[in-house]
Amino acid sequence: MRTTEGHLAPQAGPDRVGPDRVGRDRAGPDQVRGEQIGPDLADIVSRLRRAMRRAARAADPALGLSVAQLELLSCITEHPGIRPGQLARMLRLAPSSVATLLGGLQSAGYVTRTPGADNDSDRRTVSLDLSEEGAQAVSRWHRVNEDIIRAALAELPHSDRAALRNAAPALRDLTASIDAQAD
Repeated sequence: MRTTEGHLAPQAGPDRVGPDRVGRDRAGPDQVRGEQIGPDLADIVSRLRRAMRRAARAADPALGLSVAQLELLSCITEHPGIRPGQLARMLRLAPSSVATLLGGLQSAGYVTRTPGADNDSDRRTVSLDLSEEGAQAVSRWHRVNEDIIRAALAELPHSDRAALRNAAPALRDLTASIDAQAD
């Protein structure tokens, strides 16, 4: 069923808590006006990520990098000189998984390793940076994502665009809060 604005109306079910089931004094942190927003928001974010990945692959199939590779490159962009162990901890991945991803990205010319960058006495340490090709891949990926969002927003009614613009600060705060849980 759709609302008058064309949105899907929430359906009652075992994972939904309607206003008739929850009193104001029992509202938890994931409830607004007695309705749970956590499950809906988690579902929306999951679907949005999946839709963005599909649209990005369709928009730029030549990029040829996996989401995991692009996330790793983006992390190196945000933390130039990071060490592989730090990168694994930051991404919550097994060090061997990061090593495998890095090996492929280095072979393809996206990542450079600088030995002994942190401590000249320990030659085992390496710092990671993006090559010019790696930086271009990250920029291209971000541009493709921005173009996808821009095109999708253009199809929405003004009221939805305004609601999304107004929600942006709260979504940034939510992202920071979720990131903090991983630390």
